[in-house]
Amino acid sequence: MTMSTSHASPDAIVSPDLSTEGVDPLKLTPAELKDVLARRDAPAWWRLAGHLTYLVAFGWLWFAHWYPLPGMEPLSLWIAVPALLLYGIGLATMFAAMHECVHRTAFKTNTYNDGVGWFAGLLSFYNSTFYRHYHGWHHRFTQIPGKDPELEDRKPTSLIGYVIEISGITWWIGKIRGHLTLAAGRIANRPYVPENARAEVIRSVRLQLLTYVLIIGLSVAFQSWWFVLGWLLPLIIGQPFLRVFVLSEHTGCARDGDRYGNTRTTYTIPLINFLMWEMPFHAEHHRHPAAPFHALGRLHAKMQPHLKYLANDGYMGVQRGIIKRLGIDPA
Repeated sequence: MTMSTSHASPDAIVSPDLSTEGVDPLKLTPAELKDVLARRDAPAWWRLAGHLTYLVAFGWLWFAHWYPLPGMEPLSLWIAVPALLLYGIGLATMFAAMHECVHRTAFKTNTYNDGVGWFAGLLSFYNSTFYRHYHGWHHRFTQIPGKDPELEDRKPTSLIGYVIEISGITWWIGKIRGHLTLAAGRIANRPYVPENARAEVIRSVRLQLLTYVLIIGLSVAFQSWWFVLGWLLPLIIGQPFLRVFVLSEHTGCARDGDRYGNTRTTYTIPLINFLMWEMPFHAEHHRHPAAPFHALGRLHAKMQPHLKYLANDGYMGVQRGIIKRLGIDPA
């Protein structure tokens, strides 16, 4: 039976029905479909609590070197530096929490989705209000040249370009330029943002930038390095890991509407699955973008035999394949 997205919440980002693209090999009963599309608040609260606990734990180990508690010796750099790395990865992967909330599938309650999504975007330097519209088109036109806005970001075509991309340099330049452009009200060249949503996007980006300015101001006022040590430096260090995760999702996959062939699922360690809110199950997510993160593992059990790009050797295996193709297949 061909599955339709008509069962999804009208608030969730959905993809076109595969019935218009051919026969869908995924066979789900109505009960199974209802199960994978069911939104619940509890799993997201537990995942968010775990992610924030991870940040507090490793963030404290990093900060304990610079700002030890009264009567405590500064923590050794042998502990603080690895903690910084793990803390940075946790900050960067708050993108995944924002992404899930942007789909409005993390929580059953959209007030929670929008509030938590904006906060997670603040931590990861994304704006959830803008990203919801941008990402909606990515799902609607996945890997279709001239339509998928993610394809507007140039992919590396040389080893040097790959290193620059993975470093996060191009991401930082793009994010700073993008936020400032939106804050200035220049949004007309982004067709995926409807006219009636533009004012909201501009307000949201301005509020986000104002929040950063206020935090910087407090750091200066208290003559501390809180902003740099607690956010900027860790995010710079953590961003290359997120670049690897994101670059693996579609690079080298088909440039067409085949939702079993234009997206890659990657097997990885439980910690990455946890911090990425199950997004390594990315082909499953693209087949049913209205399915909450906690349902993707169940979807994978059904979809696995039909996936054209399944990375059994993990993210490093995908990256080795990308490097091998550089100069031959820039896709």
